[in-house]
Amino acid sequence: MSTSVSANPEMVEPKKTPVIYKILVMISIIALIGGTLTGIMTYVNVGVTERFYADWFTSFISAVLVMAPIGFVMMTLMHKLVNKLLPTSSELKRNLVISVFMALTMESVMAFVTATNNIGYADMRLFLNGWAEGLLAALPIGLTIMLIMSVTVKPKLERFLKS
Repeated sequence: MSTSVSANPEMVEPKKTPVIYKILVMISIIALIGGTLTGIMTYVNVGVTERFYADWFTSFISAVLVMAPIGFVMMTLMHKLVNKLLPTSSELKRNLVISVFMALTMESVMAFVTATNNIGYADMRLFLNGWAEGLLAALPIGLTIMLIMSVTVKPKLERFLKS
């Protein structure tokens, strides 16, 4: 005689990660990266003053509000373009290319927003100088973060977000 074996449904299907955890992880990553880079850019633009934290915070909030929609659109377009141009390359190579271009694009936007917030447009030469200096000061750190993210964090993050 055969004995029927019933599987426990909890053992068969992995538990879904609550959406709020996914949102909190993404907010944490955005805050860490955006906060660090806008902090560097604000420091380069205005130095350490009594208003540094207020200037940094408003730059950070402005950059996040501007970058979020631009970032999602750019990431989608960049993935499609890189997959079309480099179809036979490994996923790691494609991720590295995407990371470098995204770092350049997103940091340019952050530097623009930070210079707008901290310097303004009254003197365009001063604004452009602040934008360029902020971008160049934060770029090495941003590229390093993006490369680390694409090689180590992104695959784990994608699995976490799909769970």
